[in-house]
Amino acid sequence: MQPSPAEIARTLAAGHLPAVAHIACHPGPLPIRHVTDAQGRPLLLVPSESALSTALRPQPGNDDAALVLDIRDVPPMATSPSIGRVWVSGWAARLTGDEARAAALDYADTDACGDLLDVGGSQTLYRMDVAEVRFERAEHLVEIDPDDYAEATPDPLRAVEFDLIADLADHHMGEMGDYVRRQLGPAALPGDEPRVVRMDRYGFVVRMGARSARLAFPRPVTDRHDLAHLLHPILCRRCAV
Repeated sequence: MQPSPAEIARTLAAGHLPAVAHIACHPGPLPIRHVTDAQGRPLLLVPSESALSTALRPQPGNDDAALVLDIRDVPPMATSPSIGRVWVSGWAARLTGDEARAAALDYADTDACGDLLDVGGSQTLYRMDVAEVRFERAEHLVEIDPDDYAEATPDPLRAVEFDLIADLADHHMGEMGDYVRRQLGPAALPGDEPRVVRMDRYGFVVRMGARSARLAFPRPVTDRHDLAHLLHPILCRRCAV
């Protein structure tokens, strides 16, 4: 089992990766800080006096600004494959009063940065209504229904993926190699040294020399602690397959 395009898009857009904004009637992309709320709507944290704030001002006759968020995956390791790129299109409106305070709390769930304390002063929050989502991987472009995107959930391991892979490499290389060879059989040659290069709620990708393979977990995991519980028997040298 693998994550769906909608799940990958939600994972990429969640707020753990850098993004740039392509804003209508403004030349060139602009770096932008963002997270997404529980419905997948991007929340944009913008300095109140900045080129970005100026670009987000609605055109005459409109209440919001049209833009596209462009977010590329940053693989956790140099040898890790990319999971793709997502474009989220829609309209952003400035939030004030109770809406801004509620959005600041939502933002802090993903990124509890100090600038949230200045929302309404030196910082402004915008919320995007999503109209279109496109996901690209290996030059294959997929149009994702906005409702499917909204209903999907970001991968719970993405924010700690590097730490998890590093821990396996530092402390469980032998056990992981044994497990991979048991699972792949003749496909894993004795001289290969399997290394985990990607991980998500459904499983992990291992690289063996120039080859790679995906191995699924017995079930999707819900968080880091659930993963540790699931991996304990998998990494035990004496456990049965």
